[in-house]
Formats: sequence, structure tokens, C-alpha cells
Amino acid sequence: MNPRDLIHALDEKACLALLSDWVKHKSYSETEGEKALVHHVVGQMQAMGIEAEAQPFDDGRRANAIGRWKGTGGGKSLLFNGHLDTNPATEGWTVDPWGGVVDDEFIYGIGVSNMKAGDAASYCAVKTLIDAGVKLKGDVILTYVVGELQGGVGTVAAIRSGIRADYFVNSEPTDVQAVTMHACAFSFVIELTGNTRHLSKREQAVDAIMAACDLIPRLNAMTFSGAPSPEHESINRVHVGVVHGALGKELHEWRAPQVSDYCKLKGSGRYAPGQTQEGALADMQRELTALEQRFPGLKASIRIEKKEGHQSMPAFEVAKDARIVKTVNAAYEVVRGETQPTGAIKPPGFFGTDAGHLYAEAGMEGIVCGPGGRYNTMPDERVEIRDFLDMVRIYMLTILDICEVA
Repeated sequence: MNPRDLIHALDEKACLALLSDWVKHKSYSETEGEKALVHHVVGQMQAMGIEAEAQPFDDGRRANAIGRWKGTGGGKSLLFNGHLDTNPATEGWTVDPWGGVVDDEFIYGIGVSNMKAGDAASYCAVKTLIDAGVKLKGDVILTYVVGELQGGVGTVAAIRSGIRADYFVNSEPTDVQAVTMHACAFSFVIELTGNTRHLSKREQAVDAIMAACDLIPRLNAMTFSGAPSPEHESINRVHVGVVHGALGKELHEWRAPQVSDYCKLKGSGRYAPGQTQEGALADMQRELTALEQRFPGLKASIRIEKKEGHQSMPAFEVAKDARIVKTVNAAYEVVRGETQPTGAIKPPGFFGTDAGHLYAEAGMEGIVCGPGGRYNTMPDERVEIRDFLDMVRIYMLTILDICEVA
């Protein structure tokens, strides 16, 4: 059976049933539910005839589901990567977040877009090829990790256990577009300290809230210096998401007649490969220095915020003419009959993904390409059925090209 026959013979109902099954597992990050799904997926990989294990990390408190479809030798290896842990369901759902509901257009569920559909697509691609009797020269490695929501601690643990391949595909939701670059993410805290007076004498005060109102739009409009190209600069972004202002660092709200002398801002920044966190902070510090000049007497400081148990996600980049990119592009064209959008595509270019660890720590060449994204992290989170099934087919063709039929 040639590749085109294989992708047209895909058992679509079985693929949707598999994804629906995974959605029904409530695998909130850092809960027993994520561990239960890991062991469930390991059992399914073993049942389809490949080596699989639950690989523990974090002193055994957490585990990744790792599978390996071994080739006969002489071919390149390909690693698929994605996370099984999910965000919590929010208010506003009209369907059961864990019902695995499928209608004529979508499959629904918390985490189905971020990112069980991507995981299931690689699983179904492998299973379809195995069921068709295909033998490969190179290995296919399936890494279904947890801890992506803590900055990729699961993928880092897998890398440090020795897992490597010649190429990788990270299946984060990109709406089936080929993302060849994404930003590095960092979190920051800015503190503004002014000088209080009663409202009757506010002209003598240094108002921290007014200073924050002046600063926030300037920060949100920032790009950073040192971008290697306009495409790199296009994925620069700063966003202030938390503001607390009142009287004193204790934030005394009961004394509203007083001018606020303290305001704390929390936010996140994104910079591209070739730029640095130090450079980004220096650019932001220049904004704070200018703010102090506009508000004489104000003191402004910035620091990086790091959460215990969290990992920082590095930036990621791959050349658009790299083999893995050209292979995925060609597979997309076979499946959809059109050219695949490729590059530092937004919004995925602003994401942090485990591709950053595979690129920066493991030194692997890869791509970020997965189903979902348009309806990500929202009530009634869902993935278009067409996108999910096309992704299975694209992954099948990618495996056949990279690993080669024995």
C-alpha cells in the first residue's frame, strides 16, 4: 500500500474514539488524574505492540508516558512530543468538559486543543502504520509528558534521562500551521513607590497609580532591541496582567482619600531567538527610568519572577529549509492540496512550548505543528475534526519520509 492509499484508508472513527477516550480522563496538572492518564496511555502503547513505560521524575511524584516503535536500523529517528496535563475547566461550558463529545464539526473537552488532539494524532499515526504492516528503518519515539504547564519540567526530565532523536515534532496547537520560531517567555514584577498626601494636597503627592496608568500602555507596546530580523521582532511582546495599587505595601484599601504611594505590576514578556533576557530587562529599565523623570520623586524597580518547581521555556527556531520543515510542508500539501503557512506565525509564535527545551537543551532539529488552537483555553474548548484527522495523515507521511520504510 503506497502512502496516499494509507492516508485515505485512515479509520477516522477509531481516531476520534481514541481522542474522546483521552478527553474523558480528568488530567489536571499536578494531580493524580494526570498520572492515571499516563499509565492508561502507556497501556495503550503496549497494546499496539511498541515498547512503552511510565518514566518517573520529581522523586516519583510524576511520570511521563514514553513509547518507542523500533526500526530495523539505518534510518533517521523521529520524536513526537506533547503534554497530557491540562488547565482546569472554567465557568461557561455548555457541554461536559470530560464527556468527549463529538458532533459533525468538532470534538470538545478541556485540554482537547491544549493538547490531547496533538498527542492523539501522533498515536493514531503510529497505530495506523503498524496496523497496515509497515516496517520502518528509523525509530519513532512518542513522548507524552506532564508538567508543560510548569514550564516543561516533564520534557526536561525526559531529555535528561537520555531521550533523543534526529528530528522532533512538537504537537502544540498551531491550527495545522508550521511554526518555525517562537519566543522565550519570562515573568516580571515592577514596583512603583511614590509619596502620599491627602487628596486635598494631591498636587504635592507622587501618585503611584497614575504612574502605573502612564507606564502600562508603554510596556504593552514594547519591542526589544537586538532582534536579528523583523520576523524575530514580530514575536516580541510585553503584557501587564496584574495591577495592585493602594496605600503602602500592605495595600490599605480603607484609606481611599489618600493618594496611592505604592503600585505593583505583574506581567510577562516574550523575546525571540538571538535576543536575551538581560537585553529585554535593560529595555524595560529604560522605560522605568523615563517614567521616574516624568514623575519626579517616583522610584521604580523591576525583577524577574521565578516560581518554585517551574522551568523557564527557551525560545525555539528552525530554518525554513530544514529537512523536518520541508517534510511537514510536503505532507501538508499532499493532504490539503495547498501550501502550508510556515514561519513565526502568531499567535503560536508568542507561546512557550516544550520545543524550546528540545531545541536548546537537547540540540534537536524540529518543528511545532499540531491541530487545534483557534478554540484553545476557553469555555467549550474544541478542535475541528477535519484538522485533527488531517494532522494524523500529515504525521503519517512525515514518519514515512523521515524514518523510511524498511
